Amino acid sequence: MSMVIPKSLGYFFPAEWERHEATWLTFPFHEGSFPGKMNDILPSYMTLLKTISMGEKIRLIVQDEQTEQKVIRLLYEHGIDQNQTELFIHPSDDVWCRDHGPSFLINPDSSDHKKAIVNWEFNAWGGKYPYKHDNAITGFIAEKLGLKIFNTGIILEGGSVELNGEGTLVTSETCLLHRNRNPRLDRQKIEKYLAGYFGVEQVLWLSEGIAGDDTDGHIDNVVRFVNEDTVITMIEPDKGDVNHGPLARNLKLLKTFRLQNGKPLQIVEVPMPSAVHYEGKRLPASYANFYICNHAVIVPTFRCRNDKTALDIFEKLFTERKVTGIDSTDIVWGFGSFHCLTQQEPFV
Repeated sequence: MSMVIPKSLGYFFPAEWERHEATWLTFPFHEGSFPGKMNDILPSYMTLLKTISMGEKIRLIVQDEQTEQKVIRLLYEHGIDQNQTELFIHPSDDVWCRDHGPSFLINPDSSDHKKAIVNWEFNAWGGKYPYKHDNAITGFIAEKLGLKIFNTGIILEGGSVELNGEGTLVTSETCLLHRNRNPRLDRQKIEKYLAGYFGVEQVLWLSEGIAGDDTDGHIDNVVRFVNEDTVITMIEPDKGDVNHGPLARNLKLLKTFRLQNGKPLQIVEVPMPSAVHYEGKRLPASYANFYICNHAVIVPTFRCRNDKTALDIFEKLFTERKVTGIDSTDIVWGFGSFHCLTQQEPFV
């Protein structure tokens, strides 16, 4: 680990519900990201952009000048205020900005650098796909924004961690301890990096993720904070479903966790959507892959009866934001949804 780490300087990763300056995304470009579905995903993707833009800026990575012109046209066609959008040309390999984009830190007490970036290395979830261009995006963003950057030298994706902004981080063993990421680091060493570069005091480990998730078990498909002491956790009531056992084990673990103040987590159970398949493959459809932006909570829906149940739960949890369901049935064919697509840049 570097001699100077962000935590020692007062930096920390704020909770997603804190005020954003902008949301970063990488515009879909490669057909391989959504085979046979590239045109089908655009309506939902543009609805995502429009919803976010109503409360904060969108900062969008676009592949090249040709893609830039396409995006400008789409923004106009979908009635998105172009004053709320900033486009940055940089080649990419995939669309999942949560994982290849930066982790933004803040230090409100700093006299000069109140915001900084952590640059985690990215290897496409254990070398499953090309990643050369994606791995360069964080450095590019830091240069464009003129922000201080902390290079970690280890592999980590944004979707693999969940933070409450008050010293607690939740993650999963099947992902962060997988040998396809950092085989030379054990649990203790990984915890040291998480504490130092996210500015947290404790790391809570769940066991695994959901079926169909090619990330080896990202936490943002399973458990998410909705405030500093409350999480939603996905459950699968159908004992015949492959997700029933893993989610039940995670729930049991959650009930044993304690926050920094010694209090137990407040746990809200959300039933999984009906299984989504495409070309015989189980996809990682989950309501936990929601995104909190300044004025709304964007929840993926999957054309099933549990959509309304999930939206009703979120409306009770987020009384000061508009809960917006957007169809993710086609987007999830890329093995992710709205949280995976986005990365918040905090306001400070």
